Amino acid sequence: MEKYLSQLNEAQLAPTLQKDGPMIVIAGAGSGKTRVLTYRIAYLMSLGVDPFNILSLTFTNKAAREMKGRISDIVGSSEAKNLWMGTFHSVFAKILRIEADKLGYPSNFTIYDAQDSQRLIGAIIKEMGLDKDIYKTKQISSRISSYKNSLITVKAYFQNPELIEADTMAKRPRLGDIYKNYVDRCFKAGAMDFDDLLLKTNELLTRFPDVLAKYQNRFRYILVDEYQDTNHSQYLIVRALSDRFQNICVVGDDAQSIYAFRGANINNILNFQKDYDDVKMFRLEQNYRSTKNIVNAANSIIEKNQTKLEKVVWTANDEGAKIKVNRLMTDGDEGRFVASSIFENKMEHQLMNSDFAILYRTNAQSRAMEDALRKRGIPYRIYGGLSFYQRKEIKDVLSYLRLIINPADEEALKRVINFPGRGIGQTTIDRLVVAANGFNRSIFEVMKHIDKVEININSGTKNKLLNFVTMIESFQVMNETANAFELADHVTKVTGLIKEYRDDGTPEGIAKMENIEELLNGIKDFVEGQEELADATGALPEFLEDVALATDLDADKGDADHVALMTIHLAKGLEFPYVYIVGMEEDLFPSGMSMNTRSELEEERRLFYVALTRAEKQAYLTYTMSRYRWGKLIDAEPSRFIEEIDENFLEVITPIDDRRFNPMLSADIFGDVEPNMIRFKKPAKRKSEEKPPKFIPPAKLKPIGKSTGSPDVNLFDGKLTVGNVVEHMRFGKGEVLKIEGVGADTKAEINFEHGGVKKLLLRFAKLDVLG
Repeated sequence: MEKYLSQLNEAQLAPTLQKDGPMIVIAGAGSGKTRVLTYRIAYLMSLGVDPFNILSLTFTNKAAREMKGRISDIVGSSEAKNLWMGTFHSVFAKILRIEADKLGYPSNFTIYDAQDSQRLIGAIIKEMGLDKDIYKTKQISSRISSYKNSLITVKAYFQNPELIEADTMAKRPRLGDIYKNYVDRCFKAGAMDFDDLLLKTNELLTRFPDVLAKYQNRFRYILVDEYQDTNHSQYLIVRALSDRFQNICVVGDDAQSIYAFRGANINNILNFQKDYDDVKMFRLEQNYRSTKNIVNAANSIIEKNQTKLEKVVWTANDEGAKIKVNRLMTDGDEGRFVASSIFENKMEHQLMNSDFAILYRTNAQSRAMEDALRKRGIPYRIYGGLSFYQRKEIKDVLSYLRLIINPADEEALKRVINFPGRGIGQTTIDRLVVAANGFNRSIFEVMKHIDKVEININSGTKNKLLNFVTMIESFQVMNETANAFELADHVTKVTGLIKEYRDDGTPEGIAKMENIEELLNGIKDFVEGQEELADATGALPEFLEDVALATDLDADKGDADHVALMTIHLAKGLEFPYVYIVGMEEDLFPSGMSMNTRSELEEERRLFYVALTRAEKQAYLTYTMSRYRWGKLIDAEPSRFIEEIDENFLEVITPIDDRRFNPMLSADIFGDVEPNMIRFKKPAKRKSEEKPPKFIPPAKLKPIGKSTGSPDVNLFDGKLTVGNVVEHMRFGKGEVLKIEGVGADTKAEINFEHGGVKKLLLRFAKLDVLG
């Protein structure tokens, strides 16, 4: 047996050695599914299967790169290069470039990101004279995206009275016209958006049987990772491509299907056995990632779901610590608790920042975490915020580069035609757009022949437009011989972009210049990396494709040691020794917008299961009694998911204090009700050796009175004096500079390490006197 196969357990070995026929691998969290996929591909190659005949579809480009690296170690890099491996979007973009002419597209078509799409839709809404408060750009964009993923083309839309009626009822009767306009404009600009990469692949395989036969014959072995996250469009492509040889292996975990909002259909994995004959099913149930406590707690959660494939995830790892549950007063306190806990764990166990992750349900929750980590001096990085490639200055450079490859690209042209400023105003651009639409030509073509077109633009402006055209065409000539880095370096100088930010002189301008420099470094690295690939040249189109399909998690961030902050959706497929899941409150997690049906609630529960199973050694759950949401302070209650965990796996670390709940209303106003009929539960006294009972605070009740925190220092006994060193929970250590006032109005002026000089009312300040 091959040496690498000895690293697999029996459950992993069986699907690895299964050569032919349809098969499904149900892989629990942390059970080594990536290893099975990788070794199965290596094993197929060792049996003589040509790597050109293997298609492997992964969830992220990062996963594809890691798998290719592992396969290279086993079979050698020259063979591994020939595998078709990547995300759905990257593999199908490659096929579409080869076959683009059949659909009437140039092979160097532009791929629009979400920002490009929304800008174009916004422009169309404006040109059509529609009310932008009714036709909101993001909503229209989302609607068009869901149409495309459901394979509802413009033609199909206008043949469906129900869809038209639904949009009319929603007071958006022109939505179909916007959709048609958008599709036409993308086609004219030689551009596809992300959803088109799937829709057009379906169109290609459906309308051209010879193309389908070609790729069916090419991809004799197909492997799909994270199959539970495929949408209807992806499912149909995989069905079509695998139909001839039926050597299809799908791997996934129904318990981790969390992308319904993006069109993912859990039924694809649940019904796989109905789609193919004689399907072989394998289960990977041993978790190598997490402790027994974490695995068992996760199992106790997911068993509450009714829609699932049966499996029992188990682990031979240590028992490990129980899941710690902590209640805080506010989201600010929650942030401070998490930052302190990370700091203490780092000191106690000699850990790196990268051993910690903070996961939340919504991006808005990151602010309190960021504030607290900054004050503690703990470096962190937010994943899924504004990606490097979405920054204005980076988009500007990329727009110039996109124009070189595809001058018909309308969004790129509108973005940079007057940046840096060349005296080409918005009125001129509007007239160019109208002329381009009238002649059904691209704006660039109209500019190129501006002298022959009847258009109300003065001769000075016409010259400026022609100069712009000449500049882009000179870049196109250079592109024929230069690699991506040489060209990009030239473009940033000749266009005046670098000069624009250098002359700015502000810290923001300098930061933008540094970002452009970082982009050029990235392009240089990319060009050098392409030298290792069999069919790559390091030319500009390859780089632009790589950027268009990159996700925030794919970007290589170097070796910087930082705490990771991200939404749970982004954490899928990752693992960390210590995980903090924050905001465990009703209406936040589970989300108030995802509790209308059982299937929505079950998806939220799967999301919690994913969050919990990211942890290797220790998981923390935190919730607050009140939280700022939408700018208002609202009362919060603990998430039902905390209750659903078997209490044997929980440790409630919230101190049960001696607060009293004082009635705020007089009982007289309610008539003759016995006052003792209304009671609050008081925590039962327990012997020290007993296990603490599970603590569930009263729902929706905000305690009144003394707040928990550092013990109050008796500051009115005259012991606090100028020169004392004190510690404050928020501001850290500080020195007392001045004390003024008397009695309850006594104030201290303190110079804090993190907060600077603050004046605190001593009757409220929570200070520890250190010396």
